[in-house]
Amino acid sequence: MTTHNTTNRLANEKSPYLLQHAYNPVDWFPWSEEAFDIAKRDNKPIFLSIGYSTCHWCHVMERESFEDEEVAGLLNRDYISIKVDREERPDVDHIYMTVCQALTGQGGWPLTIVMTPDKKPFFAGTYFPKHKRYGRHGLMDLLTQLGSLWRNNPDKVLETGEQIVQEVEKSMLANLNGSISAETLDQAFEIYEQRFDPEYGGFGNKPKFPTSHNLSFLMRYYQRSGNEKALQMVEKTLDSMHRGGMYDHVGYGFSRYSVDEKWLVPHFEKMLYDNALLAWTYIEAYQLTGKKKYAEVAEQIFAYVLQDMTDSDGGFYSAEDADSEGEEGKFYVWSPKEIVEALGDEDGEWYCDLFDITDTGNFEGRGIPNLIHQDLETAASRKGLALHELKERVERCRQQLFAAREKRIHPGKDDKILTSWNGLMIMALAKASKALGNESYLQAAAKAAQFITINLRREDGRLLARYRDGEAAYPGYVDDYAFLVWGLIELYEAAFDIRYLKLAVELNAQMIDLFWDEERGGLYFYGNDGEQLISRNKEIYDGALPSGNSVAAMNLLKLSKLTYDAKLSRIADTQLEAFAGSIERYPAGHSMFLIALDFAYGPTSEIVIAGRKGSDEIAEMLEEVRSGFRPNAITVFVPDGAEGEEVGRLIPLVQDKRAIGGRATAYVCRDFACQSPTTDLEELIELLQPEQD
Repeated sequence: MTTHNTTNRLANEKSPYLLQHAYNPVDWFPWSEEAFDIAKRDNKPIFLSIGYSTCHWCHVMERESFEDEEVAGLLNRDYISIKVDREERPDVDHIYMTVCQALTGQGGWPLTIVMTPDKKPFFAGTYFPKHKRYGRHGLMDLLTQLGSLWRNNPDKVLETGEQIVQEVEKSMLANLNGSISAETLDQAFEIYEQRFDPEYGGFGNKPKFPTSHNLSFLMRYYQRSGNEKALQMVEKTLDSMHRGGMYDHVGYGFSRYSVDEKWLVPHFEKMLYDNALLAWTYIEAYQLTGKKKYAEVAEQIFAYVLQDMTDSDGGFYSAEDADSEGEEGKFYVWSPKEIVEALGDEDGEWYCDLFDITDTGNFEGRGIPNLIHQDLETAASRKGLALHELKERVERCRQQLFAAREKRIHPGKDDKILTSWNGLMIMALAKASKALGNESYLQAAAKAAQFITINLRREDGRLLARYRDGEAAYPGYVDDYAFLVWGLIELYEAAFDIRYLKLAVELNAQMIDLFWDEERGGLYFYGNDGEQLISRNKEIYDGALPSGNSVAAMNLLKLSKLTYDAKLSRIADTQLEAFAGSIERYPAGHSMFLIALDFAYGPTSEIVIAGRKGSDEIAEMLEEVRSGFRPNAITVFVPDGAEGEEVGRLIPLVQDKRAIGGRATAYVCRDFACQSPTTDLEELIELLQPEQD
């Protein structure tokens, strides 16, 4: 390892990940035509390295290899080296990750690809140490062998690259023939039930990812079927994740995943998208069960995001690193001595006992605070305290520990602002503002939406994907459109500002123009105006992030109901049919798509509240509508006067629905049949009741 005092081309980039490598002795290029032109001119293969700024093993590979003069010398002599931030260029990442998974059976970051100057891959892997270790091939040996293969047998390399591209193209469209029905939802539930961990919650073995959309689907399935097991799986998982070390009990927010089955040891990086999706799911659990503890977790997530992950102009940052001072998790773990120093002897010993901080530790000799072995209710009973007394003491200790932790060297923060992930946080905040009546969440969501419309749209209205340091770049991907439209629909239902719904309709139409496959249906990942890569893929698998196609399916269904747009309705139907074969093969891998399917098969309802904006009667009716778990309901507010006329022009559903006799009036329609309008709150409660059964 060496300290390199001169910069490479990455010093001119905005990505925090690329800037981390700006002082490497490797002669890095960003993904650019210049790099490929030079590779063709010099007849050199491409060494492509893809990662992101908060990736622990990306840091390890950099320290071991990319900061090393010997590795750099080999790369600079025999290869053209390209570094890509997967969060800026998910189009590039998705394609080459598919290659890696096809060739090796696994994937992850850092992603390592060797390919021809025509972008056709002939080798793929993930992390490699400098020299062979623990059964992993060494990078030096691989680079030497692959360089020799390129020089001595180029025809074989080109043939291999061509074969890989052809196979990848076949697998990337996700349009498989098949059929789906309401029974598909039952099949998915059976798979979740089989994979459920009854001891610790979650699904499958370690590592465990939160994948909150699985839980949101199960809540809808519980409501549809009445199957108590579905709700039990949700609650067990939500409780276990929150009690585990994957949750930051000192500073709030969730880490990306747990490396063990207990949710104890996290991969310490915190991602904006995880926290947005988890907040959404905890809010829905609160709406469904009425248990305030779930609302409190969501509120804590928002406290973390609004304090630590929000730009002064309202956009949300992307992530916080797992590492600080070169060590994973160092910022987050404690020794008993450190706890006592921060809290004093009595509170310190009490906190260590409650949160499992011991001399032996639970992570590399130090302690991750957790409540795996006892929840607060049990602890209160054991210590002879009322629950509120114990919570007050925990909160007092937490604040003191937070103040002490703030003095430590913080993990790195990836402060780029991504349209897609901001769309998810706008959605979660808007959802919470409705469920909890919290105006500050609505204001934060509105400010973020304003940030995107000002900073991440070109003059022609085209969405862009990334903003950082005054620069917006990269034509937006389908996720940017789908996630932001989702956020705008929720924001409309929270604020009833028709501008948000108009923008959602406009962006949804633009998404169809840019990404829709006219021949087979479904949405491509990158637009017809984007850089054409070796394949134009469609994503449908709902992994850590739901796919853009799944979220778009939900949006299309809702917007077609709101606007009575026949073309949009046909596209919504085609969107469901286009991926039927993929869903049928493994329904549980497509939980967000199943949420759309649940909406499509109904029952759905439309709730229209009409009357004078700001009146107490309107507020009471809206509070009642928002208090329950009604995921398949669309709510519209029609104010008196000209503003109401404008709402009617965009939403034909409400054109004949106005306040009766000057009083707040509710109209409830379910599955194409409308009940008589009512001005009585108790009668509204009765009308809403069937959807809660």
